[in-house]
Amino acid sequence: MRLNHMLDTLDKLESEALSEIESVQSEDTLESWRIAFLGSKGRLKGVMPMLKDVPKEEKPAVGKRLNEVKVSLESAFDARKQSLTSQEHPQSPMDVTEPGVPSRLGRRHIITRTIDEISEVFKRMGFSIAFGPEVEDEYHNFNALNIPEDHPAREPIDNFYMGDDRMLRSQTSTVQIRVMEQTKPPIKVIAVGRVYRPDTHDATHYSMFHQCEGLFVAPKVSMVDLKTTLFQFAKSYFGEEAEVRFRPSFFPFTEPSAEVDMKMKIKGKWQWVEIGGCGLVDPQVFTEVGYDPEKWQGYAFGLGIERIAMLKNGIPDIRLLFENDARFLRQF
Repeated sequence: MRLNHMLDTLDKLESEALSEIESVQSEDTLESWRIAFLGSKGRLKGVMPMLKDVPKEEKPAVGKRLNEVKVSLESAFDARKQSLTSQEHPQSPMDVTEPGVPSRLGRRHIITRTIDEISEVFKRMGFSIAFGPEVEDEYHNFNALNIPEDHPAREPIDNFYMGDDRMLRSQTSTVQIRVMEQTKPPIKVIAVGRVYRPDTHDATHYSMFHQCEGLFVAPKVSMVDLKTTLFQFAKSYFGEEAEVRFRPSFFPFTEPSAEVDMKMKIKGKWQWVEIGGCGLVDPQVFTEVGYDPEKWQGYAFGLGIERIAMLKNGIPDIRLLFENDARFLRQF
């Protein structure tokens, strides 16, 4: 079979197929057309055995034309199918005068909002905000804070060690050390951020939570300055009836040290609640960062962000803050 005869056959098949598909008016008829021309026993497949009679040097040209006809018929089939579908299932016309659906505005997560509110109070008292790495070394997390090698706080059961002297920080006090290493006194900063401890998750414990640490360094600083700062914070954040009281305690990086209780309104009643720890910076910490403890004194305090957010908003379970249930978060 010569090339021209084979090409004429393909041209005629294409012409007939395209002519017939124009008259197709239903999906059933279209499917019959597909079977007749593109099916496994269709007319296009029926032409292929004729290739064996085409001279070898002419087969590439015939094969090319076969592919062109196949693509042409498949495209026609797809176009007709889409046209029939649109006719059977027409879309409703768009009413451009109809008001659009308003987008729901998002909101800050309650933890983010609590951090912003607390930071705003301390900024009004002259504190700047400092940040530090969440992956720390043991020196900044323990040694520089006067926490000895045998202290229980350094046990693996209470920390996320990563090897090569790296760990997830267990307190934001590490930021205070980094600030003092890089800054000459006086200093007045708060450090806010995530900390990590391998606690079992329950209503009041989570393996990741947030802290706000404060540090003030000046020539003359006393417990009176510390209590006055926390007293002003309590009044600004919890209301005019809020109060502060200290209970003696011990922290390796402060001396003297105290637990901080704040009187706040919970479910309509004013109650005393432990909110964090504080104290005067231990002279050994100043020596470690190169400050002269005879010239400089300071105070430090730490507050739990989740605890404050939960108490102020009546949230009974810390896990609710991290489950990302929008139905819960939209309440605040």
